Amino acid sequence: MAIISSKQPTPDADDPARDDVLPLETANDGRKELSAKTRTRKQEQQLPLKIIEDATGNDATGTDARKQEQQLPLKIIEDATGNDATGTDDSNIKLARSASLLQPNSQPEERGKQEERLRPQRLAEYVGQKDLKEILDIAIRAAKARHETLDHLLLYGPPGLGKTTMSLILATEMGVNCKITSAPALERPKDIVGLLVNLQPGDVLFIDEIHRLNKVSEELLYPAMEDFRVDLTIGQGSSARTRSLKLQPFTLVGATTRVGALTSPLRDRFGLIQRLRFYELDELTQIVLRTAKLLATAVTSEGATEIARRARGTPRVANRLLKRVRDYVQVKEMGTIDQPIAAEALERFNVDPCGLDWTDRRLLTVMIEHFGGGPVGLETMAAVTGEDAQTIEEVYEPYLLQIGYLNRTSRGRIATPAAWKHLGYTPPSNQLSML
Repeated sequence: MAIISSKQPTPDADDPARDDVLPLETANDGRKELSAKTRTRKQEQQLPLKIIEDATGNDATGTDARKQEQQLPLKIIEDATGNDATGTDDSNIKLARSASLLQPNSQPEERGKQEERLRPQRLAEYVGQKDLKEILDIAIRAAKARHETLDHLLLYGPPGLGKTTMSLILATEMGVNCKITSAPALERPKDIVGLLVNLQPGDVLFIDEIHRLNKVSEELLYPAMEDFRVDLTIGQGSSARTRSLKLQPFTLVGATTRVGALTSPLRDRFGLIQRLRFYELDELTQIVLRTAKLLATAVTSEGATEIARRARGTPRVANRLLKRVRDYVQVKEMGTIDQPIAAEALERFNVDPCGLDWTDRRLLTVMIEHFGGGPVGLETMAAVTGEDAQTIEEVYEPYLLQIGYLNRTSRGRIATPAAWKHLGYTPPSNQLSML
């Protein structure tokens, strides 16, 4: 193709050579288009970051923005998610609904480095959950012998029983890192992609409250769990195409308090599904004694048992009560924590021997004194006590049902004879027949 300068005359319309001669503007446009195509091919071969940005729903419409994204290394996805990929940001963890000492949800002050040292580091140090420990010990030994990663693990059960601690122990036993996050923090697909592409071989990825994952993020996990890859769609409409990013083999540990809320496709991709149960009194006593040793607090076996008895079968609550008793003893200068001192301190904090706090006793007392033990509706209870109906149903009632102090019927809530006797009342005969 002949290209002439702007100084040369434009050929006449009848000139037979006009097909071989182009105006300068047309030639320049041709060179620009050819150069743009060449750059595009090179960028696609290098798998730029924009693949991930486009696939995650960003508009990526600005040419300058695309160039900047293409120049970023792949690890910068970590920064693009707004997280440090460690999952330790406070916003990634669900806040407790109640400031009560007896609520199993973690409090903000229980997420610092001081609390981390209270966690057991090895499976042999973990107290309780005997059956679960045996199953995981077998899985760890088998994976090490084959030089493979652990199967994906789903842990479910009430809060405060040690699901996060177990994931950290698994990582320590396998000699790998553990990255912790929660499902509410993975709002956009690029958030979870950023975590996945930065995992090292064998790493453990712990996702708390995994049942709260949105649909798009959940579907991104399917190929990641099965084939260790992430499928991304680039572009829209007829120009859309799919690219796959290869991931390092990893172990996903999901934790949930509502296993029934998980979709079947996600639940079926876990190789191990285990439930954590409430702890027995002797197990909680051992936990209290261990924590007291780490906190350099003198406590007798009887004092540890008194604290464990009021902990509602939950290690997190037991450790919290121990700290409050320690504060009480230190201020009062009482010395070693024994049974009478522990009981006195916990009574001061309105925690009775059955693990009921002031609100629990208030709910039962209102039912007995105002409504003859029930049945009484939830909204009525909320109006009389001044508590929110959802808080009563989700925070206070589960433990009362668990220990047999409350019954739920189609007619409403009923205080059981055990609740009457615990509060010092004599249950009427007609209330007994009603139950």
